[in-house]
Amino acid sequence: MPAKSTPFLRIALIFLGLLAAPGMSPADTSGCTQITAAERLYTVCTFDVRHSQLRLFFADADGHPYGSFSALSEALKPQGEVLAFAMNAGMFGPDFRPIGLYIEGGRQLSAANTRSGPGNFHMKPNGVFYFDSTTAGILETSRFLKSGLKPEYATQSGPMLVIDGKLHPKIEASGTSAKIRNGVGVKDGHTVVFAISEEPVTFYEFATLFRDRLGCPNALFLDGSVSSLYAPGIGRDDGVLPLGPIVGVVEKAH
Repeated sequence: MPAKSTPFLRIALIFLGLLAAPGMSPADTSGCTQITAAERLYTVCTFDVRHSQLRLFFADADGHPYGSFSALSEALKPQGEVLAFAMNAGMFGPDFRPIGLYIEGGRQLSAANTRSGPGNFHMKPNGVFYFDSTTAGILETSRFLKSGLKPEYATQSGPMLVIDGKLHPKIEASGTSAKIRNGVGVKDGHTVVFAISEEPVTFYEFATLFRDRLGCPNALFLDGSVSSLYAPGIGRDDGVLPLGPIVGVVEKAH
């Protein structure tokens, strides 16, 4: 994986992006804003699936993974669409393919992964983030598989951060591993909240952000090694490569 930028550089780039758009707050153009929680800085982007065209993306029509925000953005242009927001959307293997359940446009491209193993994905319970144009949710994987739900989009990742208002049972305040992390939470059945830390944070700090500050009864960890954000409204394009699944908001070109 490419070396990650330092937290100070990330913050400086965001600040410069804001200066380039005087008179506009982050939420004006991208649904994104910066907040501080427990003395840690985060960028949080909030969307209502009933009003924003939220989608998942993995590969083009020829089956070639996009691999980057720039490639996805270019692919949308001939369709008269603009990528207004994007974030990495779940863990993937060396071939960029999702390592867990992945549904795009109603088609299942990767099956659910219920195996045990090392790493954050297998820190059970893991979960599934799913949505369509009217509803969104996050469920622990086994519950999702038993639910009979057939969403238009879904991506599996792990671990769960918040489960029905409670922290994942293995996430403890004493944890010391701190990394740049990103994740997603859902509240009221249609409001999706994405967050990325602007400095290294522990799982406990990240999980409590979703539960206590963002008010999400269920939240899912997306990644901590390629965590990246594309939000042109605030001058943000992290450019971390490579990427597997991508979640994005699409708008019509003007």
